[in-house]
Order: sequence, then structure tokens, then C-alpha cells
Amino acid sequence: MLYQVSTAGLAADHVAYPIRGALRSFNGKFRMASPISIDHKNKIIKLDSSEVLPFDHLIIAMGSVTADFGTPGVTEFALGMKSISEALQIRAEVMRRFEDLCRFEDDTRLSVVVVGGGPTGVEMAGALAELVRGPLTNDQKHAANHIDIYLLEAGPRLLPSFAPSLSEKTKKSLESLGVIVKLDTAVKSVKHHEIQLRDESFIPAEVTIWAAGVKGAPVIENLSLPLDGNRLSVDPTLAATNYPGIWGVGDICGAKDKAGRFLPMVAPVALQQGKFVAAQILRIAKGEKLTEFKYRDKGSMATIGRHKAIVEAGRIKFSGFPAWVAWLFLHLFYLMGGRNRIGTIADWCWNYATFDRGNRHIMDSL
Repeated sequence: MLYQVSTAGLAADHVAYPIRGALRSFNGKFRMASPISIDHKNKIIKLDSSEVLPFDHLIIAMGSVTADFGTPGVTEFALGMKSISEALQIRAEVMRRFEDLCRFEDDTRLSVVVVGGGPTGVEMAGALAELVRGPLTNDQKHAANHIDIYLLEAGPRLLPSFAPSLSEKTKKSLESLGVIVKLDTAVKSVKHHEIQLRDESFIPAEVTIWAAGVKGAPVIENLSLPLDGNRLSVDPTLAATNYPGIWGVGDICGAKDKAGRFLPMVAPVALQQGKFVAAQILRIAKGEKLTEFKYRDKGSMATIGRHKAIVEAGRIKFSGFPAWVAWLFLHLFYLMGGRNRIGTIADWCWNYATFDRGNRHIMDSL
């Protein structure tokens, strides 16, 4: 729910949970450090904290980072959304540009562009539109009326992993919120205050939010492990190729489906893989045979705005208010910590009842 932090819907500490708190009830130790190298022969891993940790089993679960696909200017001028600090930076940039716009009484406009029509981009664009239509309009109507929200998608439709009918409903819902949706619109480069498209045209962009995709964390390249693209190469058992005792879990794991395609880099895959690898290690301890990982797709969902969401689970497809309620309850269920759940419910109820968002602080992460 980082996009809700970046659009002032939730406080940052309501969607994050301290790792030490999560481990408190387990017999585990925690170190905050980065891996430098792995000694496969002696089964030790060296950290940048100067520590050397021995292991019997090593689970690689380093997640992902924003993928720019080699597009010039993304690193310099676009904002990713893979961490709390990035979400706070987006919020600060949007609110700061809004304050700049409030100084003008003419037709000066502010363009916020979201690149990527997947679930992250759709949810971000919808949340930005509601931020503009609600709280910012109440703060300064003239400025809010001069904010444009763009959503750019290189493909022919939004949410390509969903059914075409849900993609079309999503597009119409976003447009009803005032989002300017542009399909078949590939980005050639990102510049300081504009985006150059593949057809050589330009779109103004005071704030560019890059939600076009993710890739495996680059640190994996330093660990002398087999790679498949930018992910850890693994067998169907999720053990690293040719390295028994080393396992892959989550976005960094190069597990594939029956058709040979990488599994999607989403939380349900990581959750199932985590439980599966734990079971694999127990099988080894008991002298049992390893099994192959099979991902069970329980469905996908995305929220578009107030009372607007879509859900697809096999043949079941629905949208609107029921989907929105389902999205709320599912995300509350997976939040860690009672305090986080209570805080999130309080924020959501306040936002819903007052059309306001009280987390509109400009808090720079640096």
C-alpha cells in the first residue's frame, strides 16, 4: 500500500513493520547489512558489517528494484515506488509542486505523469486523482483545477494480466476521475520537466512516477550465483541451480511456470514460496525427497478509487463496490501488527467520511 502513503491516504508507519518485532516470537537473530560475497565451499556469507555468517541453508529473498528498461533519464528525473522513503519522496514532490502552483492565479498547469499501466500504475493514478478532486480542491480550488494526471501505458490496454473487460472498466473509471489515459504510448526518454515519447512527441511532466516494472535486486550479481536474466536461477524445487542448500524466494527467484515464463513478481508468489522452502528444508532434515514448487494463483485485484476496484479469481470477475470492499478486507488481513491495522482503519474511515487526507505533510526523506 505504498501508493496510499505517497498520496497522503495513509501514514508511513501504518504500512511498515519492524523486522525485529516480527521475529520477536521466533528463535531467530537479525542483522541489518548487505551481502558482499558467498563462499560456497565453506558455506559462509560475508557482510559489509565485517561479519561472517556460517550457514547450512541460505535463502536468497532480496526482492526487486525499479526497472528502467534502459530508458534514458529515468534514474535522474523519475521517482520509483519500492520503499517507504520513495513513497514519502513522491508525496513531498506532489505537495511541493501543488504549493508552487498555488502562487499562480493564471492558467499555469501542473502535470503529474504515471508511467506503467499495471496494478501499481493504475492504483497510483487513481489515488492521485482522488487526492486532487478531494483534499487539494478543498485546500485551493484554482490550483487543483489546473493539475493534470496522466497514465501512460506502452501496450494496447491497461492491466494486461486481467481480462479485457476489466481493463476497459478500469480505463473508464480512471477517465471518470479525470485521469488522462494514453495507451500504445511508449516512453523514449524522461527529461527534467517533460517526457519524450517513442513517436517523438512530448508530454509535460513536473513529476514523473515510474511504475513500468521491476527487476531483481542488482546485489545478486555480486554473489557468484547462477543467474537467469536478473533473477536467481533455480530448479523446480526452488534450490539454486547446481547449489543445493541455497534457495530462492520472491521477486529475486527465477522460478517459472509450465510454459517456461517467469512467475509474476507479486506478494502471493513470495508468500507461497517462503512456506514451500521452509517445508523443503524440513524434508531434507527428515531425509525425505524434495518436491517441485507449483504456484497456486488465487486471483488478482486492483483498486482504482473510492468504491472502485476490480477482482479476478479464475472465472470469477467482478468490479465496483463489492470489489472495493474485498480489496479493503484482504489488505487489512495481510497487514502485520494490530497497531498498523487499527491505524489503517482509522485513516481509511477519516478519509472516507470527510473526503480529507490528514497525511499531506511535506516530509523529505533525505
